[in-house]
Amino acid sequence: MISVEDWALIRRLVAEGVPQRQVARELGIGRSTVARALAAEGPPKYERQQVPTAFDVVEARVRAILEEHPGMPATVLAERVGWSGSITWFRENVAELRPLYRRPDPADRLTWEAGDAAQCDLWFPPKRIPLENGTSTLLPVLVITAAHSRFVLAQMIPSKTTEDLLLGTWQLLRQLGRVPRRLIWDNERGIGRGPHRAEGVPAFMGTLATRLVLLRPRDPESKGIVERRNGWFETSFMPGRSFASPQDFNQQFTEWLATANQRMVRTTKARPIDLLDADRAAMLPLPPVPPITGWHKQVRLGRDYYVNIARNYYSVDPTWIGRMVDASADLDRVQVRLGGKLVAEHPRVWARGLTITDTSHVETARRLRQESQQPRTQRSVEDLVRDLADYDKAFGLEGQEVS
Repeated sequence: MISVEDWALIRRLVAEGVPQRQVARELGIGRSTVARALAAEGPPKYERQQVPTAFDVVEARVRAILEEHPGMPATVLAERVGWSGSITWFRENVAELRPLYRRPDPADRLTWEAGDAAQCDLWFPPKRIPLENGTSTLLPVLVITAAHSRFVLAQMIPSKTTEDLLLGTWQLLRQLGRVPRRLIWDNERGIGRGPHRAEGVPAFMGTLATRLVLLRPRDPESKGIVERRNGWFETSFMPGRSFASPQDFNQQFTEWLATANQRMVRTTKARPIDLLDADRAAMLPLPPVPPITGWHKQVRLGRDYYVNIARNYYSVDPTWIGRMVDASADLDRVQVRLGGKLVAEHPRVWARGLTITDTSHVETARRLRQESQQPRTQRSVEDLVRDLADYDKAFGLEGQEVS
């Protein structure tokens, strides 16, 4: 085989009019070689002769498994076919075969109209937050991103329960001042999965007059806007920060978002704050009556005068022991009412299993306990005897003789 340089020289000399026989003589090659160089469509290239490899031995079994299980990891495939060679080379060969058996799942390029949708997600900051009982834990942050403007609202909440998710959603929508026509979630247990909705969610969405969209599994593109923001929070907001409490986290995060919403977004080539007015104008108004949110419980107040709500125990005025009371909790406060009258109020704590006591309730309980232990005053028999003339007067017989 001649080199690329000789191939190029042959073609140039013949193009300049040098006879093929003379070219062969000057270059010391055969005339048939000159003829093949002129007839070739492209420069010569070296092709290594195919030889059997170790992967060829197991390829048929790999293909049979991929036919039935196209997503099986390469490490599991290697174990199933008894591969003992380089796992890196095995992965490379499997990667070439896998597209032949995996069904394509194309992702459409999505466009987001003003006011149409907001993407919702939970982000777990990778730092434990101190709580009231001296412990610390990882807490969720509810993130709502308006799809058209890319405007972000977010707030740390106590838990992933339906009650706290709806409380957080309502608070963020009140900050926005409008309601997107669609709220897009993936299969979050506190919101719903598949055709099922968590208790209270349909009524909440109905009050807002919006539509809940639960994405099918393995559809990250439809909620990619908010998920990319979550990754951005971890690289741009979290580094170098410390937090004294959930409230401290929310204050710092809110201040940071005010600046973040003024930064240019590469895909829209605009700042979220500049597109927000057009986005809000196409959204729905807030409902005239707020949706029912939060924790609600009706219970008969027991002798220990505590109610269990939002996973903690809160004291109530023991004067109302034995009466039916209504307990409610939002993200900030716990209130207990009796017939509409407020009989107890506490700040809500975010730790779990705690007992929160109002000292005035303890003092009232001590007084009532002392009173209950005192013997009741007994009336004398004489106090129970009544003059018969009183009965004559009552029945209009006063002054008459009774035969």
